[in-house]
Amino acid sequence: MNEEHCCDRQTHRSEKEKKGLLNRCSRIEGQIRGIKGMIEKDVYCDDILNQIAAAQSALNALSRVVLERHMKTCLIDRIQSGENEVIDELMITMEKMMKK
Repeated sequence: MNEEHCCDRQTHRSEKEKKGLLNRCSRIEGQIRGIKGMIEKDVYCDDILNQIAAAQSALNALSRVVLERHMKTCLIDRIQSGENEVIDELMITMEKMMKK
């Protein structure tokens, strides 16, 4: 996995929040491993597609949670500090999230 980040900024999360996000990631990781296993076992295509849809839905839910937190904390803090360029940053990120 690529551990490089675009900058040195960090978001400080409570242990409870971090645990919740990590649990979601673990479930998604398990779904992806399951899809891989289905492909290895030549499972019926429609069944694999349904699992892919479930994994995509889980990723979208994770994105919504992180985005909500970002907007309610990071974004507000940076705007209040006069860093209005954060709006452009968010727009670029949203565009990436909406691509299909």
